[in-house]
Amino acid sequence: MNTTAKASYQRPLDFKRGRIDMNHGAGGRQAAQLIEELFVQALDNPYLRQGNDGALLDIPAGHRLVMATDAHVISPLFFPGGDIGSLSVHGTLNDVAMLGARPLYLSASFVLEEGFALADLQRIVASMAHASREAGVPVVTGDTKVVERGKGDGVYISTTGIGVVPLDCHISGANAKPGDVVLLSGSIGEHGMAVLSQRESLAFGTTLVSDSAALHTLVAAMLAAAPNGAVRTLRDPTRGGLATTLNEITRQSAVGMHLQEDAIAVLPQVAGACELLGLDPLYIANEGKLVAVVDAPHAASVLAAMQAHPLGHAASQIGVVTADPHHFVQMSTRFGGRRVVDWLSGEPLPRIC
Repeated sequence: MNTTAKASYQRPLDFKRGRIDMNHGAGGRQAAQLIEELFVQALDNPYLRQGNDGALLDIPAGHRLVMATDAHVISPLFFPGGDIGSLSVHGTLNDVAMLGARPLYLSASFVLEEGFALADLQRIVASMAHASREAGVPVVTGDTKVVERGKGDGVYISTTGIGVVPLDCHISGANAKPGDVVLLSGSIGEHGMAVLSQRESLAFGTTLVSDSAALHTLVAAMLAAAPNGAVRTLRDPTRGGLATTLNEITRQSAVGMHLQEDAIAVLPQVAGACELLGLDPLYIANEGKLVAVVDAPHAASVLAAMQAHPLGHAASQIGVVTADPHHFVQMSTRFGGRRVVDWLSGEPLPRIC
């Protein structure tokens, strides 16, 4: 996203009635105008103002770099609790944070469809700018491309995040050990059900709102509450939900897990919508929750730190890590039985991120 010299244009962009056309992606005057009047104004920061095709960044000494990238193709673009702009920030920041890193910078790449309304694009970019500033992580460089009408479904956004992690911090999905405690930061299923309700125009008699949020400050509070190494694993249960995330961890760590169903919070409106549609909340996507595997002696202090944070006030212990050569995730149900919580098969909710 080159932001060098500002030019003067005969007419400013018409954000009320204007549409994206192929010239906005051709690299000429109209492309420069779109960048200057929309992206630079909304996302302005010193790194972006360097005006190059990349950004020169400062990295603290004594740290390793963490980088994560994510593509966002959600349908619909706007949903209760967020939109593709804020989601593209939150999703990538959370991927960085799940390695125990402090996010520092973001890049963003937009693929726009010819005919897309400038008013909608302005709303998306404003939402992205608000999310990045609220998180304290600037968008420092980017790119914009335009594809022909009918080939882009409005807008796709790819974001890349860069963060730093101390040299002695080693958080990984391969670190879980038998006897460790499994913590969950809150209730599950809100994002997937909010998107579904908006997409299908479903009325459930109550409001379903996405939980989309940036989790790096919650992670920082958790890591500060225990010695280095006490927090073994961090994951955000997005596509495939909590069930798939826990199966990924057991496979990576060659362990099993035993969960307590009554410890896993599901909001009544989410539970009701899932029951109506024949869906299991364990497999529904989240965008503002995390799972942590913590060594048992420090689990209480980490849980207390989570509950003291706005994004973890409903955190709970949901299970323990077990020795299991089959790497099963098992759950004691609230009716006194036991079930295997298997991998997600298929895709019950397409395009939720």
